[in-house]
Amino acid sequence: MTEPVRVLVVDDQALLRGSFRMLIDAEPGLTAVGEAADGAAAIELAAEQRPDVVLMDVRMPGTDGIEATRVICARNPGVRVLMLTMFDLDAHVFAALRAGAAGFLLKDIPPAELLHAIRVVAAGESLLSPSVTRRLISEFCRRPATDPPGSLPALDGLTARERQVLELVGAGRANAEIAQDLHVTPATVKTHLGHLLDKLGARDRVHLVIIGYETGLLTPRRPSRPTSP
Repeated sequence: MTEPVRVLVVDDQALLRGSFRMLIDAEPGLTAVGEAADGAAAIELAAEQRPDVVLMDVRMPGTDGIEATRVICARNPGVRVLMLTMFDLDAHVFAALRAGAAGFLLKDIPPAELLHAIRVVAAGESLLSPSVTRRLISEFCRRPATDPPGSLPALDGLTARERQVLELVGAGRANAEIAQDLHVTPATVKTHLGHLLDKLGARDRVHLVIIGYETGLLTPRRPSRPTSP
C-alpha cells in the first residue's frame, strides 16, 4: 500500500490552518502531520515530522514564510514547499522561489486544485499559477540585465530543442501543452526537461525558469513559434 503524502500546514490564521487540515485529511492519500502558526515553528516541525510537502503562508509575524522556506529547503532537501498567498501580485514571489519553493498559488484556489497541487509537488514536479507566472516575468522586466546570455557555461551545451522547451516552460506551458506545440510526445518533453535540469543544475522547472531569465536565455516576450522536429 502506498504511503500517504504527509503535509505540514503553516499559516498564522487558525481558521485557515484548520480548514486546510480538514481538507487534506478528508482526501484519500493525503494526511496532515502538523500545524504551525509562524515560520520558526514551521522550521522545527519540518525537522521533526519530515513532511513530504509544506503548505506555507508567505506573510506571517516573526519568521516569515520566505525565510522559513529557505531554512527548510536547506536543511531538509527532500521536503517540498508550496507557497500560498492572498495576492496574485505579491512582491515576494521571486524571493520565495529563490528560497526554494516548488510552487506558488493563491489562497482562493478551488479545493480540488489545491489538493492536485499538493500531489504534483509531492511527486517532484513544480508549478505556478498563470497569474504568478506573469508576476515572475514582470519582475524580470523591471530588473536591469546584469548577466549577459550565455554567462552560464552549461548554456552552450543546450540543443536547439532544449532551448525551445525551456522557452515554453518560461511561458508557463505545461508538459502536455509543450508536447502539443512541438508535435512530440509528453514522454519526449519529460526527457528534454530532464536534460535541462541536469545541464543547468536546476532543482526543478521553477528553478529552470529563474536560471533562464537570470542568464538572459529567456526574455519577457512571447515564445517563438515552435517548429516541427
